[in-house]
Amino acid sequence: MNLYRSARAVAGASGDDMIDWRSAASAAKAATEPGTLDLEAGERDAYARDVRDAREAVRTVADVEFDVPDTIEIQNRHHWIDANIATFERVMGTLENQMPASTFPGVARTVNTGTMTVLLSFLGRNVLGQYDPLLLAETPDDDHALYFVRPNILNAADKLDVDAERFRRWIAFHEVTHAAEFGAAPWLSAHLEARMENGIAALSDGSFSRESFRELDAAMTVVEGYAELLMDHAFDDEYADLRRKLDARRQGRGPLQQLFRRLLGLGLKERQYERGKHFFETVVDARGLETASLVWEGPENLPTHDELDEPGLWLRRIER
Repeated sequence: MNLYRSARAVAGASGDDMIDWRSAASAAKAATEPGTLDLEAGERDAYARDVRDAREAVRTVADVEFDVPDTIEIQNRHHWIDANIATFERVMGTLENQMPASTFPGVARTVNTGTMTVLLSFLGRNVLGQYDPLLLAETPDDDHALYFVRPNILNAADKLDVDAERFRRWIAFHEVTHAAEFGAAPWLSAHLEARMENGIAALSDGSFSRESFRELDAAMTVVEGYAELLMDHAFDDEYADLRRKLDARRQGRGPLQQLFRRLLGLGLKERQYERGKHFFETVVDARGLETASLVWEGPENLPTHDELDEPGLWLRRIER
């Protein structure tokens, strides 16, 4: 880690964009220890086996055909930053194209680049695994991807005092459930992209699209909740202790880390998980897993905000 080199990269931000993405990536990596990728004998095969087993288990439970991404990477923290910088650039670029020019573009670029550096560095140190559907990709046929950040997985397993192989397998199952969702619903990526673009367009006009945010939040709540539903049925081990310890670790973070989590919307993601889990548990108890899977037949089957809190309303609408 070299904070001086990181600061120099931010200070040297240049170009015509509101963020110098190359400088942000360089600065974030300079501020972040990469972690080791010295794989033990058989470890790469173990990752592949976990993904393969998860795919077969989820296929059986969900009764849906899907495949895992062709791109499956075991990464260090620097690799994760490099893999995600393009995603951040796509999202922010959509906003930038609609923003008015800054009075002091050089100053704004440096501040924005520094902010992105801090966020990338924080995420690079904390993300365990990631299913990336490559939203807003330039080419719609771009393949999705699956990443495992090995140093973070090992570090978290050590701090949680859990078996690293069991923890890694749990992460693999969770990310593969997301691949199953996007495989079961080919329309989902376009649905999420449209809500993101509408929300960004409203922000660029100085307004806030409550409807776009609510629809995006509802869809992501379904994504998180259904993933947990599949985990409950597909994972070949008890994992309540893993979830409990991970939640306790999040709650025990310091004030600065808690602030970053709020800025990045990670608290919102946890609320989506809890809310979505309750919705699907209620639906499955009432009608079974097959009925719960009807959410993926089309965007019109996604529950509304009100239906997420009252699953009976969704059931009555779907079963008409």
